[in-house]
Amino acid sequence: MNHRLQSRKPLALSLMVCLLAPGLALAQAGTPREQALEARVAELEKIVQQLVAQQQGAQQAQAAQTAAPAAAPAAADNKPKIQTAPIMPSANAGTRFSYGGFIKFDAMVTNTSDGEIPDGSVGRLFYVPSTIPVGAPGANEGSDTDMGAQLSRFWFAGDTDLESGDKLKGYIELDMFGGGNITGNEVSTNTYGVSLRQAYVNWTRPNGSSVLAGQTWSNFQDVAALPDAVDFVGPTEGTIFVRQAQVRYTKGAWSFSLENPETTITPYHGVGARISSDDNNIPDLTARWQKKGDWGYVSVAGMVRQFAYQNPATHIDDTSTGGALSVSGRFNLGKNDDLRYMATYGKGIGRYLGLGLASDTVLDAGGNLEAIGGYGGFAAWRHAFSPKLRSNLFYSMAAFDNDAALTGGAVTKGAESFHANLIYSPVPKLDIGAELIWGRRTLENDLDGDLQRLHTHVKYSF
Repeated sequence: MNHRLQSRKPLALSLMVCLLAPGLALAQAGTPREQALEARVAELEKIVQQLVAQQQGAQQAQAAQTAAPAAAPAAADNKPKIQTAPIMPSANAGTRFSYGGFIKFDAMVTNTSDGEIPDGSVGRLFYVPSTIPVGAPGANEGSDTDMGAQLSRFWFAGDTDLESGDKLKGYIELDMFGGGNITGNEVSTNTYGVSLRQAYVNWTRPNGSSVLAGQTWSNFQDVAALPDAVDFVGPTEGTIFVRQAQVRYTKGAWSFSLENPETTITPYHGVGARISSDDNNIPDLTARWQKKGDWGYVSVAGMVRQFAYQNPATHIDDTSTGGALSVSGRFNLGKNDDLRYMATYGKGIGRYLGLGLASDTVLDAGGNLEAIGGYGGFAAWRHAFSPKLRSNLFYSMAAFDNDAALTGGAVTKGAESFHANLIYSPVPKLDIGAELIWGRRTLENDLDGDLQRLHTHVKYSF
């Protein structure tokens, strides 16, 4: 207020001078003194005009400042925003994108009783019972040390909630496994091929039912029942383990699927050889029921399959059918313990059980397909010593009812393994583990081979 009064004093004094000056000029007109006064009056008028103009400009500026809206405050970090447009402009509005995976470093020492597992074989990466060498009595032992990170994986997902109440999910998952084959070599670069694990879309309706289309775990497989293993699978021979293209419908506790068919065949007296046939024209049909509770869960699955093989050169053209039943689940034993299990029996189950441990069928002398019966399973106990330290013990087995008169004696009759591990998590999402594995594969001629392995890993999930 004082500043405003002070700014007006020069203007008031100037106006008073302008009012008094003409009278003084008239009183002394015509003399040199009068002329000097007139000049001073003219100069004062000029100063008054300048002061008036300045005063008006200040008032206009103040009025404009009062009327102008307050400027938006600057961002707290004063950093420019990198992302100024949607990541996926063609996606449905409100789509949420996510990314995750893990880095897994494996190091293991393996000893086999009947020779080495070949370099580049999947059996050098994790426990695969069909790769355990079996030789004649007195065969030389094999010993190898392997390290790698090709079982690391990553995934992308997009989830959308529509105004209609429908939900859409797209998911794709990759790893560097490359099917187990080394696309480079271990001399310098250790290059591995990227492989597709899963790629599917899932549409969930407002009533809770859903339809899935794409490649993912078979509906006949129960991934949740697998034990907490350092090895990639763990109880391999007793596990249903298949990923493939399918269409699946789920409603409540029930799910049904039509899945990509494939037939594995042991030739007549094939001496351990195997044929993979894609001549099927009917997909594998599966159904699953699951019940959950605070006590854990139980799941029952069934499957019906067609087997087919055509070979114009040998005039073979035959089909047959088979089926299987599997029960699996987890039973909670308090806060720190649980039991996990799986039991499977079927005719023509070889492709699904134990990573293809046996064939689905065998050809007889007339070129007819005969389904091979088999069964397998595992039991696992998990105990948590503390939030950072846990251990798992599990046993796994599989056996097959081969007709030796058709298959010969060089096919797998059965396999089994024991596993014991200890896993330490010093910080969340970081696991450091070690697992002792003993495995055995037995042929139909009763020859067998053993495997002993110390498998360690460091795994960071994100």
